Amino acid sequence: MRIDIITVLPELLKSPFEASILKRAIKKKLVSVLLHNLRDYSTNEYKQIDDYQYGGGSGMVMMIEPIDKCISKLKEEREYDEVIYMTPDGTILSQGIANELSLKKNIIILCGHYKGVDQRVRDQFITREISVGDYVLSGGELAAAILCDALIRLIPGVLGNETSALTDSFQDDLLAPPIYTRPAEYKGWKVPDILLSGNSAKIEEWREIEANKRTVERRPNLLE
Repeated sequence: MRIDIITVLPELLKSPFEASILKRAIKKKLVSVLLHNLRDYSTNEYKQIDDYQYGGGSGMVMMIEPIDKCISKLKEEREYDEVIYMTPDGTILSQGIANELSLKKNIIILCGHYKGVDQRVRDQFITREISVGDYVLSGGELAAAILCDALIRLIPGVLGNETSALTDSFQDDLLAPPIYTRPAEYKGWKVPDILLSGNSAKIEEWREIEANKRTVERRPNLLE
């Protein structure tokens, strides 16, 4: 997979891809993540990529021309499955979306900034708009990092145990059940006996019951 991220602040995005699982995925060449500074596609000597809104109003808007130039250059080199815009008013990121995107080959992610982008960018270039929650960030960079983490970890070979992702919360519209590790007893707090029984069938039954119970208590909307 190749992910091209268009951003005003590439330095803000470097660190997530220089550590942990994402770094290993890149080193193993399971994914390539390239950062493109939108200011490199500015049309004037001041590297301007934003301007005032037509009709008045507070806040600057990202201009269409630098974005068009960047996306067009990338598309000259390869075909893209998706051009994604990170925006608070997009579709809320879910495990299902992450699963779907992890199967793609080439993706462009455009990070919003200021008040957002000229609407014509959304109309002409964007194939999918994604939000990481009902709140506003100062830019789309952190949201893009979240999206990348969510989908990259699903690529075969990224996780040490490939079945691990299949038991994560939301994979089957349920929250994950409680989990425990050694010691079996600590300060009088005990691990449920069933998990120490060695009876795989009973353990899986317990986990399913607990997953349903936790989902009903915390996220009943997932069961609707």
